[in-house]
Amino acid sequence: MPFLLVALLLLTGAAAADERPLRFSVSESWAMPMMHIENGQATGGILYDLQTRLAQKVGRQANQLVMPRKRVQQMLVRGEIDVRCYVNPTWLQESHHQYIWSVPFMIQRDLLVAPTPTLIRPEQLHDEVIGTVLGFSYSRLEPLFASGQLQRDDARTQALTLSKLSVGRNHYAVSNELALAWYNRQRPANQPLYPVEQLSEDLVACIVRDEPDVPTMALLRALVRMKQDGEFDAILARYR
Repeated sequence: MPFLLVALLLLTGAAAADERPLRFSVSESWAMPMMHIENGQATGGILYDLQTRLAQKVGRQANQLVMPRKRVQQMLVRGEIDVRCYVNPTWLQESHHQYIWSVPFMIQRDLLVAPTPTLIRPEQLHDEVIGTVLGFSYSRLEPLFASGQLQRDDARTQALTLSKLSVGRNHYAVSNELALAWYNRQRPANQPLYPVEQLSEDLVACIVRDEPDVPTMALLRALVRMKQDGEFDAILARYR
């Protein structure tokens, strides 16, 4: 093999090895099956698998940074996060013009949940304390919180919100559909928490920082391929 060709291959390999990991944000409020966090480290879950696979597809490592939700927002504004997944435009307080939206990869459904089976709309409730997640906004409930008809009881994570409901701290709480199903899997079969009313249904996607040090278009194309090839559905199926 000619010397110049060998040198070129060595340089190319070294450049690829020197490429820094991609920085993915992980909100510490996430719960299984979306994300398992242990000792401040992301270790598993739907989003962990998705983000790890996404980085692999562009030849990078995934640095999954666990942090409070408010810090995620601050780092996005400063461009210190390369990819944020599991987000909807209506959930963001800023425009984040330096980021590009990916195709949606799943639907999140937020549910009003209770310890007993019942059917009731939140607008029919009065003077109830609703279990919620700190920093999360619930569009259908916000007017009821603002008027004082209902009160929030914030917990740090989605799992803690459901735990407080199960021990009787509240009569109702809000949970996304997947977190509720996962939580019920860990409970005795005769003690599930029940969905009362669907509050919202939102498409969720990723945002990718559009800067020269990020393979932005390659990441966006990889997400399209993962969706088309059924890779995300396969990840989701592992946690159902």
